[in-house]
Amino acid sequence: MQKFVKLLFLAVILVVGVVAGGCGDNKAADVQKVRVGVAGTSDEVIWRPIIDKFKEKNVDIELVVFSDYTQPNAALANKEIELNAFQHHRFLNNEVKKHGYEITAIGDTMLSALNLYSKNIHDLKEIKAGDKIAVPNDTVNFGRALNVLQAAGLIRLKSGAGITPELEDIEENTAKIEIVQVDASQTASLLPDVAAAIVNGNYAVDAGLDPDKDAVFKDAIQYYKGDDFFNVIAVRTEDKDKELYQEIVKAYQSEKTKEIYKNDFHGQYIAAWKE
Repeated sequence: MQKFVKLLFLAVILVVGVVAGGCGDNKAADVQKVRVGVAGTSDEVIWRPIIDKFKEKNVDIELVVFSDYTQPNAALANKEIELNAFQHHRFLNNEVKKHGYEITAIGDTMLSALNLYSKNIHDLKEIKAGDKIAVPNDTVNFGRALNVLQAAGLIRLKSGAGITPELEDIEENTAKIEIVQVDASQTASLLPDVAAAIVNGNYAVDAGLDPDKDAVFKDAIQYYKGDDFFNVIAVRTEDKDKELYQEIVKAYQSEKTKEIYKNDFHGQYIAAWKE
């Protein structure tokens, strides 16, 4: 009888172990993974509270860092990631037109200021004829950079040039500068070799640039009409109505995110979503 009881006890332990193990597997299987493509590492501090929040809901948000702007939309279209958060409306629309991507914006995030930075001068008045100014070379950000240079008084654009002008739209090179077009990811690294450079927000943050200390001219939201240059969270069009993705957007558009913009990015990012 004692031997029978011992065998029965061991059997019960084995059954409980199998059931518990099965429950653990089911729990692990229930975790949903959402990969979010970003450009550069600076956005990690923004996404950390969101990642932590969704862990409690069995959602594992993973940031996938890309080194330049040409990759995240291709990765999204190819189902290598589920969301991306790095571009503004105008850039996305241009990518869709150029590549035929079926990608849709599902929420605004910020205006990423396109400031003019320098390591060699401290004031716009120090810019002299022949000085080199580095700007991003992609169609949309190049056009936006020209508008910033005009706002800074360094060039004058033709009337009706629009929000994404091209080189031939320059009516007058007022300061007689040399405009050097490079990949957006390279503008910050060129700062020692040029008079100044227009650096996209995320790359400026990654490079440790401070708008209050290193910018000789600051971009500002009043220079823009409409939401063309508001950054977005984007998904494949087929997924635009997924409830989980809408919840992630809502979690991003929070007071906590605004605090991070202010405290960690020194105003480099400006909240652009509607309350």
